[in-house]
Amino acid sequence: MTRVLIIGATSAIAAACARRWATDGAQFMLVGRDAGKIDAVARDLSVRGASATATFVLDALDTDRHGDMLAAAVAALGTIDVALIAHGTLPNQQACQNDVPQTLREFASNATSVIALVTLLASHLERQRHGALAVITSVAGDRGRPSNYVYGSAKAAVSTFCEGLRPRLFKAGVSLTDIRPGFVNTPMTAGLPLPALLVAQPDAVAARIVTGIARRRDVLYVPAFWALILLVVRLLPRTIFKRLSL
Repeated sequence: MTRVLIIGATSAIAAACARRWATDGAQFMLVGRDAGKIDAVARDLSVRGASATATFVLDALDTDRHGDMLAAAVAALGTIDVALIAHGTLPNQQACQNDVPQTLREFASNATSVIALVTLLASHLERQRHGALAVITSVAGDRGRPSNYVYGSAKAAVSTFCEGLRPRLFKAGVSLTDIRPGFVNTPMTAGLPLPALLVAQPDAVAARIVTGIARRRDVLYVPAFWALILLVVRLLPRTIFKRLSL
């Protein structure tokens, strides 16, 4: 039986991952900021085969309560086999450009709160001497682009943090997977003018994520073709890149 902690468990991608783990009888600690939504996810997982499901209400920006959350997870699960961090927000770039407090709030939501949780969970799993830590970042973090550089820079900060942390955890028998989704059909992206051919469905994304975590992948582009797309984007010379409106 796999014991799974999911932070941001009501997100479409996280919930889709949880459904896959539930069919194998996993035990869950689900963490989210909306009690009603997280209870609904818990009931759904129980119907799908989860052996047990506990919940914890947390606003990830409230870093003072991260320790309480981890204590509750350990009490409910005993051992944490998989910890998935999936919370985040998609800011309006134009609004952020003219509002310093909003920019800092979005950076806290997508970077500093995530780094705080990664730090806490990494130390716990290191002491545990086994387990898998997975963090949903974004392909947006591979290179800053004019259309979303507040979001992209936050995700890049998390990816760089994970890159430095990974060797430490590897020596303790713990894997760290940086999950970088492209466009996914979720409530977060609803209404955005996205190219239909590049938009993936949450269930397909979840299948790749669950498999990638099990295989202890370091970096996981979802879907896989984003690795090639971002390779091209990263290789564009700055003299060209600054003239584009990506």
